[in-house]
Amino acid sequence: MRNYPPAITDRKIRFALVGCGRISKNHIGALRQHAERAELAGVCDIDPRALAAAAGETGAEAYASLEAMLAKCDADAFIVATPSGLHPEQAIQIARAGRHVITEKPMATRWEDGKRMVAAADAAGVRLFVVKQNRRNATLQLLKSAVEKKRFGRIYMVNLNVFWTRPPEYYASAKWRGTWEFDGGAFMNQASHYVDLLDWIIGPVESLQAYTATLARDIEVEDTGVLSLRWRNGALGSMNVTMLTYPRNLEGSITVLGEHGTVRIGGVAVNEVLQWEFAAPDPDDDKVRAASYQTTSVYGFGHPLYYDNVIKVLRGEAEPETDGREGLKSLEVLIAAYKSARDGKRVALPLEY
Repeated sequence: MRNYPPAITDRKIRFALVGCGRISKNHIGALRQHAERAELAGVCDIDPRALAAAAGETGAEAYASLEAMLAKCDADAFIVATPSGLHPEQAIQIARAGRHVITEKPMATRWEDGKRMVAAADAAGVRLFVVKQNRRNATLQLLKSAVEKKRFGRIYMVNLNVFWTRPPEYYASAKWRGTWEFDGGAFMNQASHYVDLLDWIIGPVESLQAYTATLARDIEVEDTGVLSLRWRNGALGSMNVTMLTYPRNLEGSITVLGEHGTVRIGGVAVNEVLQWEFAAPDPDDDKVRAASYQTTSVYGFGHPLYYDNVIKVLRGEAEPETDGREGLKSLEVLIAAYKSARDGKRVALPLEY
């Protein structure tokens, strides 16, 4: 049992945001919904315009560097929303300063870096949270419940599709985008929340084989890829990902075929239950219609629900839903996929014992 700082129950929990780019608005908006229990004490970015915009929107203190914010901002938890390749060193720096860490996905782009982040948080006695807001989608909560209740019986086949589009302008918007060191490709960046579903919903992966390709974008990493998977429970499946769908985001889906059930959750971002059939009825069946929702955003609406758990953990009221060790599970699958694609071989998990 690790010893964490005392629960914060006598005041609002103070957060600090590191990185004021594309995803920062989701974090700012989520914290605003929890204003009675949380506040944003500081924002930080090396881009003066992005920093000024975030400070103006939130009223939080502005800092031009992480070092300055760690020295002067009394936040309890620091949110890392910078380019993916920067997450490990920044998370370790924050942990060593005795602050809790919330890191956007992917937690790291290299396996060793992910493990170092977990070790640093352990050594400092602080919490490490990894953002997996899609787990809070009502559609996926129902699917997770059905698997846990064993409603499918034996699961035979699982398929995930992420058919989105990222135009050349997206990758040209920042030098770090589309690089191995700071970003990762379609699997690592855009589809990482779907990679997370492989283990979280279905269970541990036994082995996989991957192909990746850079078909149309002028980037280092893949814009398209496929995975073939075998789970430890015997199920077989596939994952198909591309950022080249014409002319717009088309589908983010998961299909589960089992002995006694068939479920397909689709829409642009697993937001619509398209098929829900089981041999035996269950009270969850009455929740299916209400679980679907309309969205044009691939981010979904899970950030406020995700922060509810983070706040409850820091108040001593709950255990974390996605800590650093949970984050390592999807990172391990990602690294195995890249190893397989590079070497042209099946890769077995775990990567090490």
